[in-house]
Amino acid sequence: MTSLAKVVSCLDGYDPDALPVATARAAIRACLEPVRETERVGTREALGRVLAEDIVPAINVPAQDNSAMDGWALRGADLPADRDVTLKEAGTAFAGRPFQGEVKAGECVRIMTGAVMPRGTDSVVIQEVVQRNGDRVVVPPGQKKGQNVRAAGEDIQAGVAALKAGSLVGAADLGLIASLGIADVRVKRRLRVAYFSTGDELTAIGKPLPEGGIYDSNRYTLHGMLAKLGMDVTDMGVVRDDPAKLEAAFRTAAANADEVITNGGVYVGEADFVKQLMGKLGEVLFWKIAMRPGRPMAYGRISAGRRAPFLFGLPGNPVAVMVTFHQFVREALLVLAGRADDCSLPLVPVQAAHAMRKVPGRTEYQRGVVFREGGFWKARTTGQQGSGVLRSMSEANCYIVLEHERGTVQPGEPVQVQLFEGLD
Repeated sequence: MTSLAKVVSCLDGYDPDALPVATARAAIRACLEPVRETERVGTREALGRVLAEDIVPAINVPAQDNSAMDGWALRGADLPADRDVTLKEAGTAFAGRPFQGEVKAGECVRIMTGAVMPRGTDSVVIQEVVQRNGDRVVVPPGQKKGQNVRAAGEDIQAGVAALKAGSLVGAADLGLIASLGIADVRVKRRLRVAYFSTGDELTAIGKPLPEGGIYDSNRYTLHGMLAKLGMDVTDMGVVRDDPAKLEAAFRTAAANADEVITNGGVYVGEADFVKQLMGKLGEVLFWKIAMRPGRPMAYGRISAGRRAPFLFGLPGNPVAVMVTFHQFVREALLVLAGRADDCSLPLVPVQAAHAMRKVPGRTEYQRGVVFREGGFWKARTTGQQGSGVLRSMSEANCYIVLEHERGTVQPGEPVQVQLFEGLD
């Protein structure tokens, strides 16, 4: 098994004691290899899964030339550009019930949206512009050959991949697959993720809170974020600050998961054992990142027999857990799950609505609200930005991302945001 440190040693700016965000992302990405196991599932069950093979249609969609509008199908050669033309209606074409004859010169066929174009026709005139008198149809000038017709294979061509392996299957993709008559598809197996909280101070919700205790909220935010990503998750509960219990939890998690996530216990303190145990059971790649919040975050892997899952040791503060998950864990999980596209979160430029304090030398993720004012999109913070203030996340709709070398931001200056909508 190749050392993680050897994998990332060539990266510029690699310093495990204070890693810039961009270098940390690159280091994580360099270590990842997607799962290889696949399974075949019914088309409905493919929603939210990663395709393990290209979807190559055996048919064209649409299968035949068909009408894009309700109107009359006719021959383009019967359309003079400068005057009306009167045609004889020869019949009707419905969706699913084609007109069986062939349209001759001077004839037209009443046609409904989606109906197969009758033989001999190549154009459709919409019903709103014609005049009809019995079986006679008057078509005005200005119509063009080929208008309002959907060509066979215009949407999807037989033999050409409609969806690529590595794509995440969304609702529209389900419809696309169904339109090809495909009843089941091959997908990557779900990624298995185990997670637990550490700390003697943690109390389960629904129980009385003892003096000095806090309710364990982090496992609930982790559950929510992992569920949105479609992971196969195992919640291992709370593990107390006892090296033997923590080691047992690590070994159990490593034996069953592709990735392990802990929160708490990664900083330098008498009872912070996570980083030490990671080193004992595997390898710690880095443990501090030049960011706020979320500076004490450990990344590496632990071993259990032939298995060596990756491990993220997240901070214990609630906001720091969410920030580090969104900035590092989310992308790593999607890559491991087999996603072939760019999984990074887009940055959207807006204006700062007010001054924002910032110290150069670290990347900051301030919780904010994007809003529109005076014709411009702006962003304001949600107030107190402490890493323990979970309300700052609950009230926000974005991260305001202040770059590594940036200082204090003045009102009206451009800033970049990551919108919470779509964080999946």
